[in-house]
Amino acid sequence: MSHTAYATTGERHKARNLTQEQKGENQVKNSDGAYVFGVDPWKRLDRFLILGSEGGSYYASEQKLTKANAKSVRALIAEDGVRVVNRVVEISDAGRAPKNDPALFVLAMASAIGGDATRSAAYSALPAVARIGTHLFHFIAYRESFTGWSRGLRSAVAHWYNDKPIDDLALQVLKYQQRDGWSHRDLLRLAHIKPKDELYSLLYQYVTSPEDVGAADFTGLPLVAAYETVKVVEGEGYNIVEKYNMPLELVPPEKRTDKIYKLMLKNFGMTALLRNLGVLTSRGILSAKNFKNVNDVVARLTNKKAIARARIHPLSVLVALKIYEQGHGMRGNLEWAPVPQIIDALNDAFYLAFANVEPTNLRYLLALDVSGSMRSPIVNMPLTARDASGAMAMVTARTEPNYVTLSFSGAYGAGQWGIYHADDITTLAPLNITPRQRLDDVIKTISGLPFRSTDCSLPMRYAEKERIPIDVFVVYTDSETNNYGQPDPMAALRRYRGVMNLPESKLVVVGMTSNGFTIADPNDAGTLDIVGFDSSAPEIMRSFALGEI
Repeated sequence: MSHTAYATTGERHKARNLTQEQKGENQVKNSDGAYVFGVDPWKRLDRFLILGSEGGSYYASEQKLTKANAKSVRALIAEDGVRVVNRVVEISDAGRAPKNDPALFVLAMASAIGGDATRSAAYSALPAVARIGTHLFHFIAYRESFTGWSRGLRSAVAHWYNDKPIDDLALQVLKYQQRDGWSHRDLLRLAHIKPKDELYSLLYQYVTSPEDVGAADFTGLPLVAAYETVKVVEGEGYNIVEKYNMPLELVPPEKRTDKIYKLMLKNFGMTALLRNLGVLTSRGILSAKNFKNVNDVVARLTNKKAIARARIHPLSVLVALKIYEQGHGMRGNLEWAPVPQIIDALNDAFYLAFANVEPTNLRYLLALDVSGSMRSPIVNMPLTARDASGAMAMVTARTEPNYVTLSFSGAYGAGQWGIYHADDITTLAPLNITPRQRLDDVIKTISGLPFRSTDCSLPMRYAEKERIPIDVFVVYTDSETNNYGQPDPMAALRRYRGVMNLPESKLVVVGMTSNGFTIADPNDAGTLDIVGFDSSAPEIMRSFALGEI
């Protein structure tokens, strides 16, 4: 069997020199002597706020935010803390980050170590970034990791409470009562808040010293009155819940009867509906005996305009479908018998949601791991790595005009594209995924193919050999990747950029069930690791592809 080696020493040297000669504006020299588009400090701040890390990795699992993993943030606060705060507000308020914790962390850091102007800006920005009670508790927990309470912090917390409209504040203290070891009672006492009027005074007393409030008149605090009444009224308190439009979280668990859930069914938005389908089915509200309810839900799930308004990503619908289909939640003991019409409606909603994905109009090469281990489930998700990779490939095929799909597989015969490891066992093979295919067809396509290993350098080597212009290489695999000797993926990417004169080509490696790996160069703006996988990953990848992070 003949094969083509990656490159001779001379060819590698030539590729390196080629890259060096193409040094342009905003490029930096890396440890290999090649020039790459570097991550400037302010772009690194964006990465921290959106990814939760300064380097090129997004972690789907919870990652502890510490001073050590935000070194460049500290330097930027010293350079221009007010600009840092403004950027925090901009990204948090626009909802660009899947998690708000990094924004709260940076805001807490700015309020603790910044100069007078920075601290003042951070305190003023607190309501815009800590929009709900849980956010406020996170902020306080982060702030305590830097320094203790100060007069400025007490004033900022006081404004957070006093500046909210009384009805909104009542909702906050009832719906988000405690988190991270903090409660509203703790914050109200530590901040020494002076109430702005009698209603605020009554609400604060209700929170800090409920035993002293007794049978107070809560007429001016209707939500508090409703909340307290529902707790003691005989029955579920349906009329009260309906009159005050109480959210489900404010209804005591023992009062959440079928009648209450039927009421909630009318008010659920699309996201809440997807989240509660299992509960509604377990209670029989959605069942063969309740055709009207089933038909109403089916109509909502298949309403193209409603799905467009909700802007739900297909992957989020797929997660809801798989959870509902399996008949039990990912946590807890809740079980239900899935209603076939709901399953069909969720399938339809999955395909309708593709219209919500805006194309980037970039050129993609997708390389999918097709090994048997891709059947492994993704942690805390009802999907296997194979399901998720197939769904993501479908998203690209249905929304992007320019894409190539390949699979990592065993050698397909002598001379197959000429891209092999030294032992001739691994290559890339064509993977025909078309826009017209349905998910089950895609899964069938990527199942059962011969497979050996996942070499993340192969996509760039193939595209270079075939002279295919690619803006974004994406590798989907279930775990850590394998590379036998040189070139490593970064070297292959740099060579491709130089040979093809595409210096801004990017590489995304998605290790769906990996606990940790590092492919991306943290100093290269064009590389990204997705460690683990969740429904936020597609938007992260899109933002990266467009150069926003």
